[in-house]
Amino acid sequence: MSAKTWGVVGAAGMLGRDVVRELERRGETVRAWRRGDLDIVDGDLGPAIRGCDVVVNCAAYTAVDDAEAHEPAAHAINATGAGRLASACRDEGVRLVHVSTDYVFDGSASAPYPESAPPAPTSAYGRTKAEGEELVRQSGADALIVRTAWLYGAHGRNFPRTIVGLARDRGAVSVVDDQHGQPTWTADVARVIADLVSATAPAGTYHATSEGEATWCDFARAALAAAGVDAVLTPVGSDAFPRPAARPAWSVLGHDALVAVGVEPIGPWGERWQTASAEILA
Repeated sequence: MSAKTWGVVGAAGMLGRDVVRELERRGETVRAWRRGDLDIVDGDLGPAIRGCDVVVNCAAYTAVDDAEAHEPAAHAINATGAGRLASACRDEGVRLVHVSTDYVFDGSASAPYPESAPPAPTSAYGRTKAEGEELVRQSGADALIVRTAWLYGAHGRNFPRTIVGLARDRGAVSVVDDQHGQPTWTADVARVIADLVSATAPAGTYHATSEGEATWCDFARAALAAAGVDAVLTPVGSDAFPRPAARPAWSVLGHDALVAVGVEPIGPWGERWQTASAEILA
């Protein structure tokens, strides 16, 4: 990949930090915008992104349950902000990578969702992210929409670290076993984003999740094993933990679009967890 200047919006977040790290590892020039550095909801974005070759939008309102009561606030960032950034990228001739989510689907499938599956969100977070995708598409920007799911990373709160901490404190944890997804390391998503741009992938939608599938209980079991914690793990249904926002029961995404453009999908979730676990649980 010839050297480029990248801008990363939301660079202080769990994914954003790994995107910056991956790009710097590759010798790229990176402008890292953290919260307060660049407001995608208000103001002129053109001067900030001018001179970038690629902008990666990792900024999002990700408080899934909170969004149910504050949908306008989520919409401002996830939809309006995404559309404004896409329009600015179009005007400045900058390629955009926009990060989206499995929550754009309703979770009623039983096979991996293809990239072309129609969105059918069931939560405020999912609705705002789905609208953000559509605004990016309608903007006319040269945009890659990259959906991911079940993220964990070294920077910030994550499921395996939380479960290990609870198990150590209590000696037992209950974890849902009726939601299926693909635990995915943020470092792997960062690699896919960089590879897509390196491959000059055409504008469109791509899925960056690990291969295979697991329940949250499966992931908890793997986390406890990696941490060497001997605790009682009890599988329960989602109704044991009622939440304001509906969780998709099936969040398994297909990767045909990556394969079609010559980008290697992320490996099996269990193998990637084995590689990531020491860093995540440190």
